[in-house]
Amino acid sequence: MFDRVAGGYDLINSVMTAGLHHRWRERAADLARVGPGSRVLDVATGTGDLALELARRVGPGGEVVGSDFSEAMLARARAKAPPPARDGGEAVVIPRFEWGDALELPFADGAFDAATVGFGARNFADLSRGLGEMTRVVRPGGRVVVLEFTTPTRPPLSLFFRLWFDRLVPLLGRLVGDSDAYTYLPNSVKRFPAPPALARELERAGLREIRYLLTAGGIVAIHLGTVPPEEG
Repeated sequence: MFDRVAGGYDLINSVMTAGLHHRWRERAADLARVGPGSRVLDVATGTGDLALELARRVGPGGEVVGSDFSEAMLARARAKAPPPARDGGEAVVIPRFEWGDALELPFADGAFDAATVGFGARNFADLSRGLGEMTRVVRPGGRVVVLEFTTPTRPPLSLFFRLWFDRLVPLLGRLVGDSDAYTYLPNSVKRFPAPPALARELERAGLREIRYLLTAGGIVAIHLGTVPPEEG
């Protein structure tokens, strides 16, 4: 499904969120607290927008890996990456986009300073396992950040949300020739844990100092947690 929608994914995202998804990713990158020299993993990177935002923060000397199981999405991400600097300088970090299974990440324990996932955690076939893998590959003291849609509960925004996600988003899908994919989106948001429940999932994954913030009137939640020091 994600291979099928890759070509129009960025356009639909911008239409669906009025372009605000870029600002939400900036905020998620802020909360990852990475800087020059940091090594960061972006899981379920899709077309790479969050990985590219992180890359702006880790130069010189840093590294960003964007991992996804959709080759078509990865192809779009690679096409969006900036070209290498002609002078060989290291100020601009170019993310490395590679195939990977979020439930079995091919990286060593503690390999990264932070791990992020933007609008992809609800697609994990096993949420607990996916969050556990993200926690495993982050060093003690590093952060895990989850950016995701959530369902607002208070009117009038809750009424607008239902109209937009249940009616208009599938219509957008039909316009781009894949109504099944854009019917999946609102259904996946409804199935995903509410912010307090997701915070508990992060705690079960082994994270500490967990908190979350709601933005866009409660349509988007950003969770973060810190990998605790090793015992002993």
